[in-house]
Amino acid sequence: MQEFTQQTFTEERALFHTIDARISDSVFDVGESPLKECRKLDIDTTLFRYKYPLWYCKDVSLKNCTLFDMARAGIWYTDNVSIEDTVIEAPKNIRKADGVTLKNVSFPNAAETLWNCNNVTMENVFAKGDYFAFNTNNIKADNFTLVGNYSFDGTKNMEIRNSKLLSKDAFWNTEDVTVYDSVVYGEYLGWHSRNLRLVNCRISGTQALCYAENLVLENCTLGEDADLCFEYSSVHAEIKGRVHSVKNPRSGRIVAEEYGDIILDEHCKAPANCSIQTGKKQS
Repeated sequence: MQEFTQQTFTEERALFHTIDARISDSVFDVGESPLKECRKLDIDTTLFRYKYPLWYCKDVSLKNCTLFDMARAGIWYTDNVSIEDTVIEAPKNIRKADGVTLKNVSFPNAAETLWNCNNVTMENVFAKGDYFAFNTNNIKADNFTLVGNYSFDGTKNMEIRNSKLLSKDAFWNTEDVTVYDSVVYGEYLGWHSRNLRLVNCRISGTQALCYAENLVLENCTLGEDADLCFEYSSVHAEIKGRVHSVKNPRSGRIVAEEYGDIILDEHCKAPANCSIQTGKKQS
């Protein structure tokens, strides 16, 4: 194994096509694509200050690293990448990657991050930025905090636990997504989703969960601002407490302890047979 310790790299493609190397206590400064086409990299306590550091790589581990703002578009077309105890300040990071593990990672500028990836695991991750995880499939996330709109558009096969999502237009066009024990705040949540399941969640935001197919809510709470819910959705919902308003659900069954407004008018779409019931959940 090659060793690079306490070095500063400034050349373009400084370590191009390096295979089986450990890089520690170093700095990648000006110089694009320093680690392009590399394999089997163990990178520790290293700073990335410039563009495109890890493209077309495989089997990469980063620990205690920092990717500064200018390290944008930093990790693309890279498979089997593990990132731990790291700050990724640069936007547009992690694209078209397969096999991504993120643990104790912060994305303070996560705009357009984690796009078109596959097989992603996140634990103790914070992200702030719009359009997070567009068209990314097979995600597992635990203790994930997101502040950013339009998240997870087009995502398939995702499981989120113990998380907090502040995200308008989250989960649009998703398929086979389950969220457990989480807080989800955002206007127009889950539109055009298929098989979206929310379990033990608190949900807030206007016009939530419309145009959804096979939507399931189990033991969830809806905030007072969650109005005009379920329009044109097929839904099976068990809700704790009050629902501020329901509008024209298409089919299924909704059970809540109390309702504000129930709007069923001539615009409801076929089969227009959703059962809306009042009942207290048994303990």
